[in-house]
Amino acid sequence: MSDIKDLMTPSLSEDKLKALNEAKERVRARYGENKKLTDDSYDKSLAVKCVNGTFVGRRTENVIAYKGIPFTSKPPVGELRWKAPAEYIPDENVYEAYYNGKSPLQGEDISEGGSLYYQSEDCLYLNIWKADEASSGKKPVMVWIHGGGYAMGGTADPLYDCHNLVMENPEVIFVSIAYRVGIFGYIHLSHLPDGSDYPDAQNLGPMDQMMALKWIHENIAGFGGNPDNVTIFGESAGGGSVTTLPLIEGSHKYIKRVIAQSGAPSITVSTEDAIACTNEVMEVLGCKTVAELNKVDTEKLLQASAVTGLRIGPERDGKYLPLDPYEAYAKGALKDIEILQGCNKDEMNYFVHLMEPELFEMWAADRKSKKIAKLPDEDKARVGSFLSSVDGEDYEKDSRLFSQLWFNAAHIRLSEEQTKGGGKSYTYYFTPESTLSYMKCGHATELASVLKHPEETVFTGRAYDETFSKIMRKMWVQFAKTGNPSLSADISPDGKAHEWPLYDTENKQVMVFDEFDVHPEKESDRKIVDWENTYPLTKYFYL
Repeated sequence: MSDIKDLMTPSLSEDKLKALNEAKERVRARYGENKKLTDDSYDKSLAVKCVNGTFVGRRTENVIAYKGIPFTSKPPVGELRWKAPAEYIPDENVYEAYYNGKSPLQGEDISEGGSLYYQSEDCLYLNIWKADEASSGKKPVMVWIHGGGYAMGGTADPLYDCHNLVMENPEVIFVSIAYRVGIFGYIHLSHLPDGSDYPDAQNLGPMDQMMALKWIHENIAGFGGNPDNVTIFGESAGGGSVTTLPLIEGSHKYIKRVIAQSGAPSITVSTEDAIACTNEVMEVLGCKTVAELNKVDTEKLLQASAVTGLRIGPERDGKYLPLDPYEAYAKGALKDIEILQGCNKDEMNYFVHLMEPELFEMWAADRKSKKIAKLPDEDKARVGSFLSSVDGEDYEKDSRLFSQLWFNAAHIRLSEEQTKGGGKSYTYYFTPESTLSYMKCGHATELASVLKHPEETVFTGRAYDETFSKIMRKMWVQFAKTGNPSLSADISPDGKAHEWPLYDTENKQVMVFDEFDVHPEKESDRKIVDWENTYPLTKYFYL
């Protein structure tokens, strides 16, 4: 078998390399650097005074965008690498807020637009979009947290630009936030000989996100937003992030509602697994200490971190995050926070599409040897039983298996535990299929619809029906405004009422997003999860 890091970063064909370079050129055309303004000539109507400075945005059509606002006082570079984010401090200066901050350090991939932007460890910035209109009340705020497997992504991805969302929903303020990814945001170091100075390195990503949410809470009123009505929403690692952030002590001050798309607490790691990933990276680099690690060129750090191959994420350390997030949900940790969450029909086909079947099968075999082979016999038998129940080639069986373990069963488990804990969960199942090879209704195929970018077809191959997409967006916004995503006929894009029932442990109803038939349905009719074989395996996390 090829080395797993080579598997995760396969060489590109001439056509794919050309497409990558063209996409990079398009993304980097948006680049610029914000400057301090030293005279009084800026447009005061576009300036907002915040704790750490006054920021001047740009107006396009009827939307004012404020990009690249720092939410820390110092970037996480030099001595601050692998340290908790430095809290922002008062600043009386005036700054441009015209351009995105740089993306966090990562590899490049055409499927992650943020990875094609300019990169830096100095990456902790946020962006705000608001309608250019007078408003008597404070508007609900929706904060987007991007995905990327906790290893990639960035707010500069054109797909994550919220201009179109504000044009359609001027009553909402949209924000996107950055965080450290990969080895710079999720690496366990405290077990190393000089690791005691790095107690937070394993959870810097969520710490960055929390600092951004604190900044939003203390400053968003100046932009017309309601700091007490903030919905955090995200997809993939962003979905995992928004389902774990409310488990952090003190977070509920900053979060009222959660929308999680294809990402749940299942995608978290144990301390044991986090240490194993670190040790693999150290072995590749020939390092023994953090001091030695800090001397390694960043490009070599990135190359070495590929050995972790979709095995990093927030650490369930029992301190910052609970050892068992699902147990925390079942005990009512989020009973005061409403959740809207769900998954796509063929989640792992995204990875089949990216890798193609042969490489995907190599990845799956590596995953099964590292994780599933170590399960008790009873649970290995469950895996075998599920695989034998799926028709098709081996890659199709494995795609279905990991779709269940990472997403489908994980989201139903989240609904079950949130409901048992006295909380509310509105659950969905997304089904439209992409025209791309192997993709089907894979991971991320709903993004263009939710974020109103039908032109971004990297995951879909086509634009989905606009009325269907608008219904989804309207439900997301309605949930952020009221805590209930149901639509009455007078506000529904298709003129029909859509009642979205709460998930309950008896009827288990979900909202099915078929492209031309949005409707509630019992989980037992769709058979989203294999209750006998895969649901019990959700106790293991990130298999």
